[in-house]
Amino acid sequence: MSYGFYEGRPLTTKGRFINPFVFGWLKLLAALPGVPNVERPVFITGLGRSGTTILGILLSLHKQVGYLNEPKALWHVIDTRQDINGNYSDCGAKFRLLDSDVQPGQRMVARRLFARYLKLVGANRVVDKYPELIFRVEYVLNLFPDARFVFITRSGADAVPSVVKWSERLGVKSGENTDDWWGRNDIKWHYLRDQLILPDPDYTSVHDFVRGAVDHLNRAALEWVVTMREGLAQEQRFPQAVVRISYEDLLADPVGELTRLQRVCGLDVDPTVFSYAEKRLYDNPAKGWPELEPNVHVLFRDTMLQLGYPIV
Repeated sequence: MSYGFYEGRPLTTKGRFINPFVFGWLKLLAALPGVPNVERPVFITGLGRSGTTILGILLSLHKQVGYLNEPKALWHVIDTRQDINGNYSDCGAKFRLLDSDVQPGQRMVARRLFARYLKLVGANRVVDKYPELIFRVEYVLNLFPDARFVFITRSGADAVPSVVKWSERLGVKSGENTDDWWGRNDIKWHYLRDQLILPDPDYTSVHDFVRGAVDHLNRAALEWVVTMREGLAQEQRFPQAVVRISYEDLLADPVGELTRLQRVCGLDVDPTVFSYAEKRLYDNPAKGWPELEPNVHVLFRDTMLQLGYPIV
């Protein structure tokens, strides 16, 4: 139900012919009268390739939960500006959305869509895995004041190479277009660079570098740095709403970490989640540090230190 009617098909997937039907359905749900309540939605955030998917799958097994895996079509109906990959539009997206970006009617639309999804799947709590929402905590809290955000971290030495391999494995060329981790024809990279890196004095050391051609490895490292620092800032700013969990801790102590997470998110502790974690969670061989441009390496090293990861 989630996959077929709510999530939509992004650029790198097949079956995009179904998107007009998905959007028609979502717009119908958004137009139906009423403003139903959505209690304490949970959003899994961070950087993709950092454990967001497996954590979402684990929580999807919870008896109270309806699970949405990056429902970007649904969010596009709420606010077209969230589409930083160019899945459904190619201009005007914003990486960071604030409280002041909420427009009239969007809270109503968001509540209608999420509440009616829960009713359809017979659940009372929604878990939405959408990593980029870590840049939109303030915005989402305007829509859902009692929301919880799970910010998952993973060592950059492992996450960054995984991002690069994702594009190599799943990137698609269609005519003159390239669709990969960086969206259609690098649109996501352009938004990241122009909206988050170049305006920020903390990244002055790489401003000249990012104005030129940047390879996928250094792009991935910079996205990891910017995302991790954003998550740490949001955790400090909204300590009651943002809970941090590391992928490494999840592997080391799945029962303890999943128990803590469920309690913080106001979910009953469900042993089904534990039993599946024991089957599916496994560690990958540690990667070596990526060979980065010197100024990118400094930012990368400093961020690893902030997160408490070992330095080599």
